Amino acid sequence: MIHHLRGPIVSLTPTAAVVECGGVGYEVLISLYTYGQWTGKEEVLAYTHLVVREDAHVLYGFARTDEREVFLALLGVSGVGAGTARMVLSALDPAAARTAIASGDVGLLKGVKGIGVKTAQRIVVDLQDKIAAGGGVEAPSGLFSGPRNKVRDEALSALVSLGFDRIRCEKTLDSIANNSPEELPVEQLIKQALRQL
Repeated sequence: MIHHLRGPIVSLTPTAAVVECGGVGYEVLISLYTYGQWTGKEEVLAYTHLVVREDAHVLYGFARTDEREVFLALLGVSGVGAGTARMVLSALDPAAARTAIASGDVGLLKGVKGIGVKTAQRIVVDLQDKIAAGGGVEAPSGLFSGPRNKVRDEALSALVSLGFDRIRCEKTLDSIANNSPEELPVEQLIKQALRQL
């Protein structure tokens, strides 16, 4: 998993940027929020998330960790893909997105291109208790922060590379973490997930 990139911006558009690291240019897809944060800068620190699809490996970039946290939380909602999550963060900054979800503002969410009433309602139902309007994402057992996030990311990456559905894997891993009193090593987490998938 590529956690972040630091380097000069080779090119920047409202939807994508190329960040050079060690002589290699990494194309990252970005939101309008990140575009605004990076405009005028020569060098950036890009927090990233790699989405592996059958036809491509797509790297998403974020100016701040809280934007990536909201993006990852949105990916956990059934029917919300990376493109839709990026659209939410282009229409709303991370704080506004958290506030809309935490307050149950379905009207504001369905105003985002590509999100209908049912998807907006699902986002609120799935994430309202996990998102703090003034802070970051509050996932069960701290899965979006600290060492558990790294273990979960590694397990998720391994399961997806084995051909399992990403959303199903995320829910399974979250369920295991919620029912485990202590942090499991990545190997045990994967083995338990394989028994349930």
